[in-house]
Amino acid sequence: MDVKLSNNFGKKNTVLLFFPAAFTGVCTTELCDITSGLGAYSGLNADVVAVSVDTPFAQEAWAQKEKIGITLASDLNKQTIKAYDVVFPMLAGAGDTAARAAFVIDKQGVIQYSEQTPTPKDLPNFQAVKDTLARLK
Repeated sequence: MDVKLSNNFGKKNTVLLFFPAAFTGVCTTELCDITSGLGAYSGLNADVVAVSVDTPFAQEAWAQKEKIGITLASDLNKQTIKAYDVVFPMLAGAGDTAARAAFVIDKQGVIQYSEQTPTPKDLPNFQAVKDTLARLK
């Protein structure tokens, strides 16, 4: 299934998260925490979409294993990470991946908040993400 941010335009805000790789500790913690707090985002009229360069098959297996309930999008061709300028070069010798980053995109498709963390081990400031969403409601 294709994931298009424009599907939310005029209806909902979007939290777009970039993460380096499925089946890694920090990514699992981040997306499991987001899944368990998903009500907070829907209460702020926002969809959450997480993007990595993993295959859709790896993402699906990981989501099932960890009970991740948010939309995962595969950027296998790395066009999206380049478009958002969140490329993390040569992560652990595995090639270019997504840096860890968070964007809040309003109903008109305008980026209202963006953050790329200093290292892949650092999590975005989710309070700042929620504060931005609260202003956009």
